[in-house]
Amino acid sequence: MDPVIDAAAGALASGDPLGALNRVALRNDAAALALRGIAMAQIGDLPRARSLVRAAARAFGPEAGVERARCAVAEAEIALALRDLTHPTLPLDTAADALDRGGDRLNAAYARYLAARRLLLIGRVEDAARAAGVLDAAALPAAFRAAHGLVVAGIAVRRLRAGEARAALALAQRDARRAGVPALLAEVEAAALVLETPAARLVARGGERLLKLDEVERVMATDAVIVDASRYAVRHEGRAVVLASRPVLFALARSLATAWPGDAPREALLAEAFHARHADESHRARLRVEIGRLRKALEGIADITATRRGFRLSAPGAAEVVVLAPPADDEHAAVLALLADGELWSSSALALALGVSQRTAQRALDTLASAGKVQSVGRARARRWMTPPTPGFPTSLLLPALLLGR
Repeated sequence: MDPVIDAAAGALASGDPLGALNRVALRNDAAALALRGIAMAQIGDLPRARSLVRAAARAFGPEAGVERARCAVAEAEIALALRDLTHPTLPLDTAADALDRGGDRLNAAYARYLAARRLLLIGRVEDAARAAGVLDAAALPAAFRAAHGLVVAGIAVRRLRAGEARAALALAQRDARRAGVPALLAEVEAAALVLETPAARLVARGGERLLKLDEVERVMATDAVIVDASRYAVRHEGRAVVLASRPVLFALARSLATAWPGDAPREALLAEAFHARHADESHRARLRVEIGRLRKALEGIADITATRRGFRLSAPGAAEVVVLAPPADDEHAAVLALLADGELWSSSALALALGVSQRTAQRALDTLASAGKVQSVGRARARRWMTPPTPGFPTSLLLPALLLGR
């Protein structure tokens, strides 16, 4: 056993990357390269960390399967930190199996935790829940339990279960304190702030107010007809009509729900749905067609009737009709929500997380950049985007592509 490597590894485990670097900075053997890579990652020089970990994997050679697998896990974690969501998942799965065969259960579990975290980040909530569910967190060290708790809390937030999220974060905070890793504790505390900031805006009966996540959960549990502007759906008592691929119908539904219990004027509906400044008879004919389509889509949830000046939404089986909107309306709110985590994102990673093409993501970024809402660093393929964290933009409520139909 190499005492210098052991001491460096111990320093890393206790959150002291500089102490680790002091011990192995002048060594270029495989183990030292790996430790230097992890230390650089903890310091924040992620590109350098990635190159060191890759060099370590090559230096270990094919006969050192477990060590190479550990490098693969480290590289996958660095890719997550870089928001490189296009990083292939197969090496991570292969590494987890190799670590299991080599008896390194802890790092095998960590590989699976990373897989769950990636799934959560790209919005595959149910897949993330399954991946996190197979981990026996009680058998893991405190730092690992805290990280696992963050994933569990993230899943609960995206499912709009504030109580579960709060409980998971309380356990994560306890475990982070036991682990004594300041960066991990800071991450848990930052995640807890999400529960204390507005997650949505309730629009009802001519007024509106901001809601925290637990208030959103309570609204979702009522028998109201909810026009969910975060996920482009109309909901009622567990049933959801998703209109994400039918923006005109959703715009009409939102306008009608905003006007409830009154009616919405035709001119307002035309302007909202078709952006028509001067409505003519063709617009009015198209409005009748689209209202007919919306009436059919909402069959069993709500009805739409014509009035002298426009149309009225009625919901006989519900106490009221409300709109649940993002805290602030913005054409590219989903992009801003992702960037609000404070990390550097590539346009390809944003496209993957949003479920849109890279060209669409790039157009949104260019628009936001011209408005001064985002900024980029680097050039060409190394270009990354960021924005300062913005209170009130929990990602879970602003990613319409992620929970469609759920």
